[in-house]
Amino acid sequence: MILVGHLVNTQGVRGEVRVISRTDFEDQRFKKGARLFLVHPNQSKLVELTIASVRKHKQFILLTFEGHQNINDVEKYKGGELKVYESELIELPENTYYIYQLVGCEVVTDEGVLLGTLKDVLQPGANDVYVVKPPKGKDILLPAIPDCVLDVDVANKKILVHIMPGLLDD
Repeated sequence: MILVGHLVNTQGVRGEVRVISRTDFEDQRFKKGARLFLVHPNQSKLVELTIASVRKHKQFILLTFEGHQNINDVEKYKGGELKVYESELIELPENTYYIYQLVGCEVVTDEGVLLGTLKDVLQPGANDVYVVKPPKGKDILLPAIPDCVLDVDVANKKILVHIMPGLLDD
């Protein structure tokens, strides 16, 4: 299952919840009638939820779910993750990838040096940043730009990078 949002809090008393989006496809994931699955540490099984209403408020997406009319119905969901099945993902254009496809890839330089394993992708704004966990030492941050990331092969779990001068601490 693929994460599309974090259910962080309730909003008001009529069963509305605050969600922080973790998808680039908010219009399709968070629309009336869409089906999401809640994964929560306090719940032993998936909870299937159908969106009844959607609206934006500040940095949050506010949702209500069918059959959940008041705060008591949704309070227990705080801190949960909203997910969809991988089979329901939207097909991406060529040479673009979902973050989950990149995490776990070996990161190798164009000189054949293994830097480590990609453990996360940060999205601070202008461009993504790959967080690479080396065999030892602190994490390496690489800008996900064409000058640095030369090739991504998700089938073989390898990313080829070029280390530009000044990018790594000596």
